[in-house]
Amino acid sequence: MILATRPNGTRDGELVLVSRDHRNAVAIGSIAPTLQALLDDWQRLEPAALKVASALEAGLAEGSFAIDETTRWLAPLPRAHGFADGSAYINHIVLVRKARGAEPPPGLETEPLVYQGTSDPFLAPTDPIPLEDEAFGCDFESEVAIITDDVPQGTTAEQAARHVRLVLLLNDVSLRNLIPPELAKGFGFFVSKPQSALSPFVVTPDELGDSWRDGRVHLPLRTTLNGELFGDPDAGPEMHFSFLQLIAHCSRTRPLGAGTLVGSGTVSNLDRTRGSSCIVERRMLEILDSGSAKTPFLRHGDHVVIEMLKGGRSVFGRIDQRVVKYEKPA
Repeated sequence: MILATRPNGTRDGELVLVSRDHRNAVAIGSIAPTLQALLDDWQRLEPAALKVASALEAGLAEGSFAIDETTRWLAPLPRAHGFADGSAYINHIVLVRKARGAEPPPGLETEPLVYQGTSDPFLAPTDPIPLEDEAFGCDFESEVAIITDDVPQGTTAEQAARHVRLVLLLNDVSLRNLIPPELAKGFGFFVSKPQSALSPFVVTPDELGDSWRDGRVHLPLRTTLNGELFGDPDAGPEMHFSFLQLIAHCSRTRPLGAGTLVGSGTVSNLDRTRGSSCIVERRMLEILDSGSAKTPFLRHGDHVVIEMLKGGRSVFGRIDQRVVKYEKPA
């Protein structure tokens, strides 16, 4: 199934099913009014949703409507009960640590890095990135993410696959120049990690076919900045900790509620020809090559697009954002 959320005047929007060609959709409020409601009761409600999805593909879904580039979407899960963002790509971890003068953490290859991010609300896929001050060092981070159902405390990696309900893309916005002083306090990210944006569509793992295996998505993740390709690294082979391992780590001492997002961290490959999925990684490579960083962090007016293609088809739709000047309320 492919699912999305469209605006309806409420904070959580209206849940719709989307056809595989992304040309048609149908609201399924009679089954579940929101994506959270579907996740809360997935086992019972999934069969009815699958029946409507089959009718939509056959052109027989009552009340279906056409989708085009003007169709407005909210984040699929506008506000989630939890957002655990990992950092599963070791190449990225090493480069970013170098960028802020820090050593790689102990247990780099044996224990995942995870922080708890902002989950209420997520930005819609075409919402602007509100940036108060360019001096904050605003950066995009192109990631893959999953959404779980209820995950019991102590779930193992072997058990975790049954809890992965949906897959999507994520722009984990970071304020790079606020990170070092914040982490120096020894209490983790907060003000340096503002709202993230989600792709318009979430898909069940079976929609990915053989691209979903071993708890990873084996497809290139493409990012453009101001119309120029910034990177298209493969999200699969170099994801050191799979989503199944990330779920096991996150649920070690607590349960995860239905609707928890788990992010992969910035997708990164050792092969430099694949480019990067964030600015700070490119800046670190520039420092290693020439002694100085040349690529600036995001400025007002910059345009970021994040997308994943399979066979020329956009799997999750586009995250398509511009950076705008944030004006504080009077």
